[in-house]
Amino acid sequence: MRGAKSAKWVAAAAIIALAATACGGGDDDASKDNGNGGSGKAGGTFRLGITEPVAIDPYNAQESEGTLVTDNLFSGLYEPTADGQVVPVLAESKQVSADGKTWTFKIKAGTKFSNGEAVDAESFIRGWNRVVQKKAASDVAYHMAGIAGFDDVQSGKADKMSGLSAPDATTLQVKLSAPDFEFDTKTTHTVFSPVPKVAGDAKNAAYNAAPIGNGPFKLQGKWEHNKKITLVRNDDYGLKKAKLDKVEISILNAANSATLEYQGFQSGQFDWARMPTPQLKPAKAKYEPQGEWLELDTNGMNYLLPITDNGPLKSVKAREAVSYAIDRDAIIAGVFQNMQTKSTTILPPVFKDVYTKDLCTSCVKQDKAKAKALAKEAGLKPGTTIDIGYNTGAGHEEWVQAVAQQLEDVLGVKVKAAGKPFAELLADEQKPNASGAYRYAWGADYPTPDNFLFPLLSTSSINKDESGKVNGDNRARYSNKKFDDLLNQARGTKDLPARNELYKKAEKVAMDDVALIPLWNRTQLRLANTKKFADVKMDFHEDPNLAELSVK
Repeated sequence: MRGAKSAKWVAAAAIIALAATACGGGDDDASKDNGNGGSGKAGGTFRLGITEPVAIDPYNAQESEGTLVTDNLFSGLYEPTADGQVVPVLAESKQVSADGKTWTFKIKAGTKFSNGEAVDAESFIRGWNRVVQKKAASDVAYHMAGIAGFDDVQSGKADKMSGLSAPDATTLQVKLSAPDFEFDTKTTHTVFSPVPKVAGDAKNAAYNAAPIGNGPFKLQGKWEHNKKITLVRNDDYGLKKAKLDKVEISILNAANSATLEYQGFQSGQFDWARMPTPQLKPAKAKYEPQGEWLELDTNGMNYLLPITDNGPLKSVKAREAVSYAIDRDAIIAGVFQNMQTKSTTILPPVFKDVYTKDLCTSCVKQDKAKAKALAKEAGLKPGTTIDIGYNTGAGHEEWVQAVAQQLEDVLGVKVKAAGKPFAELLADEQKPNASGAYRYAWGADYPTPDNFLFPLLSTSSINKDESGKVNGDNRARYSNKKFDDLLNQARGTKDLPARNELYKKAEKVAMDDVALIPLWNRTQLRLANTKKFADVKMDFHEDPNLAELSVK
């Protein structure tokens, strides 16, 4: 979502506020302390609306709604800052072996879960093994795929990963099955959170609804599905304590959530909001002069997700035909009123050391003749039905309809665009018989190109179960051994420039296969009640920085 030192606050180029998405630093002193920093006072209740999360338990928290809650309930080894730096939280030090396969973390002593239980190395091991167990069917377990013993636990042959050990209460040792010189960066993901003994296994319904964590906030009561989630400050937090007394999170109707957020902000119900597409200009005109308009260039990306193992977009040429048929410039001008930036790559431009402009040749400019010729070669005949799924309530209807019209006009196909609540859309992408394409966006879980290339495109991130359901984030089902080998080689390369060259090669392989169809880069827009609250910003996950903001 954000590359190191590259995310920035900007004052121009507003674009559509897209829906939540399903994703190394040195050993500086911990970025958190026991004081209450910031420019404002303690107290207050911050209110916002979200749609129903998939999960708030670390074992399966995945999109920004779930991450918003989980990230504030739990603290792990490291965390990403808003500008893409990786800073220590509970990790006091780290060591990596010369071969990149053994990592040793020293954990800060004396911190506790909100139930009083000590946070130690065993609580990390407990949390990580809990995620990987076969019965968990976690959509985010693949982040741990490099740990020795992962495959045995995923298959049910073992219940614990052999690569995890605790030489003592404050030492966590992780042995990997293959070299990975960016493993510490990956631990910023909430899936690497520690959990208390009471967590039980991943299907513990009581804990799923009311996770007990070790973060700056704790739950008040439990998750009231489709109604609300309430967080209160964890006064026993062992690091820098939050200033807010409470965070009230209303769960909104997914069909029109952006509209409800905007209306709630206007009425004073919410202190944070997205906006529906038609309201972007008037919202900016009204709230920017008041200092309540937030705008952030992120390293998130927006794609069409083609299903590559089934249906009309199974062949490379069919996918390339679709890409050539889309007039991105016309959509940016007409739908987004020139408030969007065209994408011609899989990786975002903020990764400056790996970014290769116009890598997607079919994305640069619409070419109707090439689109028709490729469709003919691919057997994508006029009248063929292509399904395009998208999530409702987040301003996607206009551009999806524009894409559908262009495909019908250029290729003569019939496009069936279907909008669904976000959770249903994600479930549809996973189905064994999925076909066609889906609206897809990705914001990185940690700031490295690996977090785009591995989860979205590696074979191991498909993770099908016995029924053929896809449990990983490679919903395209893309599989290419050359790509996988390049990515594994990159992970095992200690030298950063050399690693980046391998990332470039891997991206080109996937782009030549049109594994994803790039559309536009992402800028996120929010309204924030800066009249009442100080230090309000978007965090790495494009959510409000709840643990840092304060009352004026």
